[in-house]
Amino acid sequence: MAIPTDAELLAMAQAAAHHAYVPYSHFPVGAVLLTEGGQVIPGCNVENASYGLTICAERTAVTRMVARQIEDRRIEVAAVVGLKASPCFPCGACRQVLHEFGCRFVVVEEDGEPRRYPFAQILPHGFGPSDLDNS
Repeated sequence: MAIPTDAELLAMAQAAAHHAYVPYSHFPVGAVLLTEGGQVIPGCNVENASYGLTICAERTAVTRMVARQIEDRRIEVAAVVGLKASPCFPCGACRQVLHEFGCRFVVVEEDGEPRRYPFAQILPHGFGPSDLDNS
């Protein structure tokens, strides 16, 4: 199986955004995770009348990855598309969740082209599993 290009990942994220449930914000977002092993997992945002219960596209994709019992849970790339905003970066909560699974890069669309960012650039000094004292 060929590893998708950044442009292909963004196209898949855009397709996922079309499935978003956004009756309140009308701001559909799609995300696609590419694991180190080449698994591709899409997600979209799902809103709720109790706004705090809304889940972003990136976290939907992560929970799908875990629920599908994919053993390869290291995220190589997270591609994110907002149908009404470009670029559309992950929010702070999503950055933290992506960090939990070792995300290496985030790809967004800028001026109609894919733009890849090292994850450490969008979440400098992130708090992760290695910061916990598990002794």
